[in-house]
Amino acid sequence: MTEWDIKKLQILRTLRDRGTVTATAEALLMTPSAVSQQLTNLARQLGVPVLEAQGRRVRLTDAAHLVLRHAEAVFAQLERADAELDGYLRGEAGEVRVAAFSTAVPALVVPAVRQLRSEHPGLDVRIREAEAAEAYELLSAGEVDLALSLAAHAPSARDPKFSRVPLLADPLDVALPAGHPHADAPGLRLADLAAEPWIFGGSGPWSEITTAACEAAGFVPEQAHSASGWTAILAMVEAGMGIALVPRMASAERRGGAGIVMRVLAADQPRRHVVAAVRRGAEEGPAVTRVLGALRQAAAQRETVQQN
Repeated sequence: MTEWDIKKLQILRTLRDRGTVTATAEALLMTPSAVSQQLTNLARQLGVPVLEAQGRRVRLTDAAHLVLRHAEAVFAQLERADAELDGYLRGEAGEVRVAAFSTAVPALVVPAVRQLRSEHPGLDVRIREAEAAEAYELLSAGEVDLALSLAAHAPSARDPKFSRVPLLADPLDVALPAGHPHADAPGLRLADLAAEPWIFGGSGPWSEITTAACEAAGFVPEQAHSASGWTAILAMVEAGMGIALVPRMASAERRGGAGIVMRVLAADQPRRHVVAAVRRGAEEGPAVTRVLGALRQAAAQRETVQQN
């Protein structure tokens, strides 16, 4: 029977994800020569080549990809075993590390932590603010247990390493300066604002969300100013420098002065979708399950408030 070495398979998976032996060595705190030696031993154990030369680099063989497809089920089962063992050993106690993007922290994570402190005081939730790319690197590396991000920037639902949990469809409202011609216009639609100067980030999620929402309404927004923080964006809107889409979940940041009018785009209903992700199999751990439940409850309460 073929000998399967979990440690060597993890090195092979990391090489697939990171692309180079050097990057793999850095991620696993190994030397490049040690990585190469371990993969050579793995090929000998499996009886098939796992790497082939591609110029000055290497790539995984078809056999290596076949092996990893089966190994993912093993990794998921090991995550389940770790989760069950943790529940057995810790009971109601434990630690769950959460990475979340900035507006999700006050809107979803903090309310969930408050609930958990009341119902499960022995459960320790550690929060780390991180945007999607960093959050999933931390999750993949085992440095956090759960990551919150926008669905558009989460791994594919077909990714065998992660399980995704939908949390919230967050409406987008438009911020207008007081006195704007459309500030009190009935039935306001995004298309009515096609000729306006817009304020949004130069790149990243918020740039893509604003552009996608406007394009769905039939126009490409003219970017007058670029900013990523809500304080800066709303200050420019209040000064009459442009208009902006603002997520309703960012309720704390979007409190402007009397110089800002928030309009609901009921006819267009633009939204951004928030998801949680865990390493596949880990969602069955009792501590992670409790945190996911509290996040779902916080999201449901927010949706109820938004609808009223």
